[in-house]
Amino acid sequence: MDSPVQTPLYQSFADELRAAMNDGRLPAGARLPSVREASRSRGLSINTVLAAYRHLEARGLVEARPQSGYFVRSRLAAPPPPRFAGRSAPARAAEAAVLNRIAAVVAAQSDPENVDLSLACPKGSDFYPGERLARHLADTMRRQPHLITDYALPPGPLRLRREIARHALALGVNMAADDVVLTNGCMEALQFALRTVTRPGDAVALESPTYFNLIPLCERLGLRTIEVPTHPGSGMSMDALEMLLAEKRVAAVVCMPNVHNPLGTSMPLEAKRRLAALANEYRVPVIEDALYAELQYATPLQPAVKAFDSDGWVILCASYSKTLAPGFRVGWMEAGRFQREVADLKFCSSVSQPAVVCEALGAFLESGAYEQHLRRLRRTYAGQIDRLRGLIDDAFPAGTRATEPTGGFLVWVELPEGCSADRLFDDALGRGISITPGTLFSPSGRYTRHIRLSGCYPFTNRHIRALMELGSLASRQLGG
Repeated sequence: MDSPVQTPLYQSFADELRAAMNDGRLPAGARLPSVREASRSRGLSINTVLAAYRHLEARGLVEARPQSGYFVRSRLAAPPPPRFAGRSAPARAAEAAVLNRIAAVVAAQSDPENVDLSLACPKGSDFYPGERLARHLADTMRRQPHLITDYALPPGPLRLRREIARHALALGVNMAADDVVLTNGCMEALQFALRTVTRPGDAVALESPTYFNLIPLCERLGLRTIEVPTHPGSGMSMDALEMLLAEKRVAAVVCMPNVHNPLGTSMPLEAKRRLAALANEYRVPVIEDALYAELQYATPLQPAVKAFDSDGWVILCASYSKTLAPGFRVGWMEAGRFQREVADLKFCSSVSQPAVVCEALGAFLESGAYEQHLRRLRRTYAGQIDRLRGLIDDAFPAGTRATEPTGGFLVWVELPEGCSADRLFDDALGRGISITPGTLFSPSGRYTRHIRLSGCYPFTNRHIRALMELGSLASRQLGG
């Protein structure tokens, strides 16, 4: 009689870990013991532990993070492609209901009594180097008190612009300090870009879903919008966009190719190349929002679309609000062939930037502290997102889907059929919980079953209870 086949040690260890994941002892986002720690505690060789971890990784149950170890992955499914893929909605003004809902959500987010689960504004020392920045600011004011009374006229203080150009190399963008115009945050940069390249009545191509603040901005500028299907895996549909460009239906394109808001994912490299090529071929400006681009989890960073711009038709906009200091309100833009017009518009709109703040920020970047801070921040957000997806998996009804972000701290959640995101917003607000319903992210009010959730806050018991209550409210819509 043949002797029974013995299960390899690595397989037995992997099966134990899988069981712990299934019964909740190792929840999504949990870090597995280090290879050496597991080897010592279990009496296994390092090669056996590695084989077990790689076995689990190959089956999509864990993921390895450089210099951090192995982490349990969430089992939430990703949202399917948009139903209107392959075609674009007609140009139109934003629906009044969308604009009203945006105002209601902003009001809810401003109420300190609410538990905000979706605001994309990190708060606290876990996410910003406040003390180090304060020291640089105090030192700058002590050494250069004249800066308090100086106007930093466009394009802005040279030291900071030089550092911005140096750090842009990490996104594949080779530019000079003279190419940079400083702005009051990224929103001012986006506004300047749109005001420079469009006129009232023009149509603008927006991703769908898109960053919701672009919708009232376009409305105020008298612009019509055309929604272009956008998917977490492939980004904005290049086929649909090329059709619009060939038909001369849009005056500009606005997109967020790296770490998209609200999807949290990034456009593939070849799609970025194609987008830059389309901009140059059809001579239509592409306004690239790179607000979250430096928060990509993987290094080296994936390049910006601007990296492939051969003739200056891509306008790159960014700021330090999500990475360093929202209170500084320091943004910047590289406007390519529109550089002179943008600098003139900056001067006649807000004149200058605060010189002392720009000099202190430039000194911080120059010191090398920014790179160190970003490395820590990326690891922090990767862990936050894993935990958030795990909590969603635990709390929300069966059939809920969520994106797997490649950077930043935002997750796009699709609720099951029968759920209403707007109703969930109203029900949650009645219990002191604030979320952002998906209808805000489309000028026509699409995404009625989607919500945006954020992981840029500490997961206190108060926040966890609010997430669990939110999931219960969604289940109740289904009769659960």
